[in-house]
Amino acid sequence: MPAQASTYTSHLTNVNTDFESSRWHDNNGGSTTIKFTSCTSTGTKAIGVTLRKDQFGPDPVYTTASYTACFKSGATSSGTWSDHGSGDYYFVVNYGSNSYDYFSVKSLSVYY
Repeated sequence: MPAQASTYTSHLTNVNTDFESSRWHDNNGGSTTIKFTSCTSTGTKAIGVTLRKDQFGPDPVYTTASYTACFKSGATSSGTWSDHGSGDYYFVVNYGSNSYDYFSVKSLSVYY
C-alpha cells in the first residue's frame, strides 16, 4: 500500500462521462493514488480517471490514467499522480469523452 497519510474509500454505481467524485482535502500535498476494484460497464472495458484540483477559476486537469485491469474478476486498477500541493481534490470519470457507457466500481480507495 502507498505511504500516503490519509485514505478516502467509496464505490461507484452507474456513473458515466464527466462524473465527479466527492472532494477530499489534502493538507500536506504529496502523491495521490486512486484504486478501483471490481469494475463493470455497459460497454467499453476501460475507464479514464483524471485527477483535478478544486480551486477558484478553471480547475487544473492532471494526467488521465486508463483503468482496464479492474474489469477482470476481483482485480484492481490503480494510478498515481505526483504532488500538486495541498488543497481540495477530486477525480473525473472519462473527462470530456464521447463515451456514454455506464460504469460501476465495487470498491474504490484514494490514498493521499
